[in-house]
Amino acid sequence: MWQAFMELITVSPDLLSRFVIGVLLSIMLGLGIAFVYKYTHRGLSYEAAFVSTLVAIAPVVACVMFFIQGNLVLSLGLVGSLSIIRFRTPIKDSRDMVFLFWSITAGLGAGTNNLGIVIIASVMIAVMFVIMHLANYGIPKKAEYVLIVKGSGPYPAAEMDQLIAGFGIEAYLRSHEVKGEEWERIIELKLAKASPEVIDRLASAAGELDQLTSVSILAPQLVLPL
Repeated sequence: MWQAFMELITVSPDLLSRFVIGVLLSIMLGLGIAFVYKYTHRGLSYEAAFVSTLVAIAPVVACVMFFIQGNLVLSLGLVGSLSIIRFRTPIKDSRDMVFLFWSITAGLGAGTNNLGIVIIASVMIAVMFVIMHLANYGIPKKAEYVLIVKGSGPYPAAEMDQLIAGFGIEAYLRSHEVKGEEWERIIELKLAKASPEVIDRLASAAGELDQLTSVSILAPQLVLPL
């Protein structure tokens, strides 16, 4: 019995070496993917748990691919098990989904012994993300803000129009709500480029108007270069 048990757990040196190299490579690729994600991340949706997931998912997928090794029965069993497991974690950013798929692909490449190809592909993808980050690719050239003003009595239309025009800002009315003598107006502002100084001066100047009781400025875009 003991001899049969030892035969079951005995692994050939060649298979063991390929398995260890593949798993170690997938871990290194996962760490690299997580580093690129942290370096190029913008916005407020950063989660440390997601970064750990990027590192862990690559070796897990590599192990799965080693277990399958072209076995049709095992592959069908894997499909069945995945149909039972339900992933309910929402992906807030479509970019996060790309990094998840990248980590899975790295695990697939390492688990199928396509080591050279998966390394080259990962380096090319990493360079692409870094170049896009440094070039601010996808960030709009025009900066957009939302001005929310509240007050009571008549709305100072002439003063507000003159004030906004004095800063050279394009303004568009989005909504105007009236409750008794109080009102709230939401105005969309468009600047040629992001300029916090101009926005600060506009907010200060608008706050000096007697008819206004509250002035708020929001940036609807997740990232605006300072």
